[in-house]
Amino acid sequence: MYKRIAVAYNESPEAGRALAAAIQLAKTLGSELWVITIMEEPPVYTAYIRPAQSPRARTLLDDRSKRSQQLRVAVRETAQREGITVVTRVMGRDAANALVEFLVQDRPDLLVIGLHRRTSRSIVFDVAQKAPCNVLGVH
Repeated sequence: MYKRIAVAYNESPEAGRALAAAIQLAKTLGSELWVITIMEEPPVYTAYIRPAQSPRARTLLDDRSKRSQQLRVAVRETAQREGITVVTRVMGRDAANALVEFLVQDRPDLLVIGLHRRTSRSIVFDVAQKAPCNVLGVH
């Protein structure tokens, strides 16, 4: 039924639960698993150092890149413990648009995404409205 499953992943607890659900689905169905990590923009307060292209700005970018790599390694190890091979992809920029772009281009059958209870309208809603595939929200 679902040959290619994608999961949106970051460091949030909601994304962690979505990853766990996607791994179990992939294992049960024998599906290919894609983990999409969104490399979000740095916090607004860091903007003052960007124009100067200072060593601090470079350090912030390097730290984000290293953290993203660590996340991908952790995801692969988690999936491998369950006998699942994972393909990882990093998307940078607006999370909703990046996810929809991935869904349109790479055509997974299902997107698994964590539901955040903190907001009434979220990225999940925006993605679900535009997604060309089924979307499974995980609490």
